[in-house]
Amino acid sequence: MKLPSSLQRLVVTRHGGTVLFIALFVGLSTLVRLALLMKSAGEVGWNPSLLASFFWGFIFDVAAAGLWSLPITLGLTLLPAKWFEWRWARVLTHLAGLGITANLLFTSVSEWTFWDEFSVRFNFIAVDYLVYTTEVIANIRESYNMPAIFGGIALGTVLIYGLLARTGLIALWMGAPLVSTKRRWLTGLGWFVVPLVFGLLIDSRQLPEFRNDYNRELAKNGPWSFVAAFRNNELDYKTFYPSMPLDDAFARLRPQLAADGAVMLGDNPHDTLRYVSNDGPPIKPNVIQITVESLSASFMGTYNPGSSITPHLDALVEKSLVFDHYYATGTRTVRGMEAMTLSLPPTPGRSIVKRPRNADMFSLGSVFRSQGYDTAFIYSGYGYFDNMNAFFGNNGYRIVDRTSVGKEDITFANAWGACDEDLFNWTLREADQGAARGKPFHYFVMTTSNHRPFTYPEGKIDLPSKISGRDGGVKYTDYAINKFLEDAAKKPWFKNTIFVIVSDHCASVAGKSELPVQNYHIPLLIYAPGGQIKAGRVNTLMSQIDYPPTLLGLLNWSYASRFYGWDVMKTKGRPQAFVGNYQKLGMFRDQQLTILKPVRQVSQFDFDPETFALTPLAEVEEAFRDDAVAYYQTAAAMYARDTYRKLTPNELERYQTAPTNP
Repeated sequence: MKLPSSLQRLVVTRHGGTVLFIALFVGLSTLVRLALLMKSAGEVGWNPSLLASFFWGFIFDVAAAGLWSLPITLGLTLLPAKWFEWRWARVLTHLAGLGITANLLFTSVSEWTFWDEFSVRFNFIAVDYLVYTTEVIANIRESYNMPAIFGGIALGTVLIYGLLARTGLIALWMGAPLVSTKRRWLTGLGWFVVPLVFGLLIDSRQLPEFRNDYNRELAKNGPWSFVAAFRNNELDYKTFYPSMPLDDAFARLRPQLAADGAVMLGDNPHDTLRYVSNDGPPIKPNVIQITVESLSASFMGTYNPGSSITPHLDALVEKSLVFDHYYATGTRTVRGMEAMTLSLPPTPGRSIVKRPRNADMFSLGSVFRSQGYDTAFIYSGYGYFDNMNAFFGNNGYRIVDRTSVGKEDITFANAWGACDEDLFNWTLREADQGAARGKPFHYFVMTTSNHRPFTYPEGKIDLPSKISGRDGGVKYTDYAINKFLEDAAKKPWFKNTIFVIVSDHCASVAGKSELPVQNYHIPLLIYAPGGQIKAGRVNTLMSQIDYPPTLLGLLNWSYASRFYGWDVMKTKGRPQAFVGNYQKLGMFRDQQLTILKPVRQVSQFDFDPETFALTPLAEVEEAFRDDAVAYYQTAAAMYARDTYRKLTPNELERYQTAPTNP
């Protein structure tokens, strides 16, 4: 095959292998980008910005290829001058070439499957999944035909490497004339330094803003994004986000927190401590909170008449107090746990559940325990995943997970955990024991069946396991919750128990906009078979941080609180919801979305609830921006300063009643 002389000159050197690797890396990355474009053809913006996606994509592909080529450059520099004159050395080099090609293809396939699940390039989720290899590998094996995938990768590796060999480039490289050691080292230094400097100068924050987030994701390089996510898993708020003097931030926040009638306590202006008063006699029923994996509101017929996969939950709506405009704060289970336990808006980077210094925090559980409740975290999987056991255990919850039950207690399981029926059987047993002790209980129950690979016991619903995908997972969970309530109805503690059915986050949060508000909408049902809480519908906008104070308000409790959320049944503040992802922090209020993002950027949009379109505002509304900054900056500061702590026994005694002179 006739090759351009310029290409031959680059390849016919000792470091021609580096050139070949970069060309292969960039070529495969471009093909992946084209494949992802075709997969999301209905979502991307088919406009000139797509050209920018490919332009920036090429820049990041080259930068990533250069950095990934550094070990190859180093090896080619250190190998003996006569390396390619030895037959066995050429064989080893070919084997290494096949291995590198296979690795690149494996990465490409991984990008495709990750995009299929999340519609984004590698991010924090991929980093987390790399840490928890046992569950993730098992999940992949159960979700995909791995022999076919690995067979395809092997076949693709042979074809691609064979085609590359047929061009004659590999032979030209191995047949390059010998050069002096000095020249080999100088050339190697150049091939090492230039890619290194170029790679260090390029940063994903240099990407321009795209009105369509799919276009922006296409502009990224998967391996590059993975390393960036690993490196930036925690973001210092003051360094990266819009801020104000901390005194001003708390001064702006504290009156808003008191909008539900609370009275601020203590003399620390950098604290959210206040006394929440409720009229009427307090009640102390048991509370079982069923947190359903990935239950988008759109799965329920109540919100989507075209859906028929939640018949039991839809029927339960008529018997429950339902919050129709309830939004998740984030995109991961640990974000939902953080918000519904701590009542904190999502701080940038990873969830507090996964960070250090997250013990003995002010939480819904700490308030329940101050009233004599037993609190437990009941999870059908292995609670070490995502640091869940450590977080709940260090915040006073007993742990019941897959490791703490007997083999006979698991009738069906997949990589993520036991089936929901098994989980609810454990919960019934815990409730029986709790009732026998005569102590009220609050259980945080976390399901896993509505998670890929969507497998569950056969014969329970009219959709077959696994092949029905998400619909099957949702419908099985709906079935299992109904069975649990039917079984619970036979228990003596049933009518003295409040059942909460809520989601941790939506099934998919990807969208064309930076923070697609509609993809954070989740259900919240509070069912009180004993009549302690009346059924009805609440239309107030709220997010997961409002759940703890709202629940306690429904119980008529008066207590000292550090919660960031409101009791939405009584607040006089402007209804709002906090939504975010790992880097973008949003506040949704009055059909307007304010987004804070690195580096110190602010975007504001009008939200159309019919079309879900976000229209940029011509001018930033300063009041909304400053309120968003106040909430997020102070939350980050309280975590960083270790001041978001549960009350000490002395504080609990001191703040048993409202202050006499507020």
